[in-house]
Amino acid sequence: MDADTHISDLKKMDEWNKTLYDSSPNYYQGKPINAEQLIAEMDMSNIDMSLCWINPALISYHSSLESNYKQLKNAIEYIMKASEKYPTRIIPSGWIDLKILGLNKSMDLVDECINEMGLLVIKMNPAQNGYHMNHPDVCKLVKFMADKGAIPAFHYGADTPFTPPESLVAIAEGIYPHKLIAVHMGGGGASYMEGEAIYHKTRELGLKCDNIYYVESAKRDTHIESDFIAYVAAGEQHYKRIMCGSDAPYGRQSWNYGGYRSMFSTLKNPILHTDVRIHSMQAVFTDEIIQRFMGENLVDLLIEGYSKLLDFL
Repeated sequence: MDADTHISDLKKMDEWNKTLYDSSPNYYQGKPINAEQLIAEMDMSNIDMSLCWINPALISYHSSLESNYKQLKNAIEYIMKASEKYPTRIIPSGWIDLKILGLNKSMDLVDECINEMGLLVIKMNPAQNGYHMNHPDVCKLVKFMADKGAIPAFHYGADTPFTPPESLVAIAEGIYPHKLIAVHMGGGGASYMEGEAIYHKTRELGLKCDNIYYVESAKRDTHIESDFIAYVAAGEQHYKRIMCGSDAPYGRQSWNYGGYRSMFSTLKNPILHTDVRIHSMQAVFTDEIIQRFMGENLVDLLIEGYSKLLDFL
């Protein structure tokens, strides 16, 4: 399973995006994809299901609050329809842009995501949308989601100053023990120097905050590997909270999942590692543990979450 993918209705691109899409090979790191293109690469990469959210690069905001609301809702509804068409392949999720919608309209869209569409996971991207993760309105919105049974998800990376580790901890503690998903586990396109400190802090805080679930994507492979080792060494209560993702289309599923499978093959072979945790047998990578990272952790999170969400509906 892929815990981080973005799909779009390519028929509804505005003229600016369409021109770039048709003419430029350098479109925004990775050209937008629709549901069918995602599934084609899932088939090639031996991926059964993908958790999908909108691709915010295709949202063209206007001065009208209602127009922005409608655009976001339409983008989410495209994913909903795709999940209805491909129910065994696509897991739909919601998306909120607090900066554009404001608190009240964001709450309205959360309501629609949960009560009309039955969505469990609702994501926000403070980095791209330009607001601080620990803004008072973010805290109110996250609590609003949690009180309704939804699982908040964040783009959480070292690529901007909007999502520091301290803010992630504050959000997690504010809704404890309700679960929270931090996508990229501190990655998200950061430079090596900026990323290094965040990666270490993020790895450590996740071992302390047991309601944070991480998605590994858009991050240096050496640090992804170190995360896996640290969390397996720390025990099941920790390694059950990390999931693999590709960030498609910004990361190719075929590349990422080929990489994950090769990485896990090397982690099963102590000769290939100098890490003391592996050689002291504190971190043993069994097929069962590897399968958890590759899908079962996400399955467990969703099943438990939807079971609780039904109590709220």
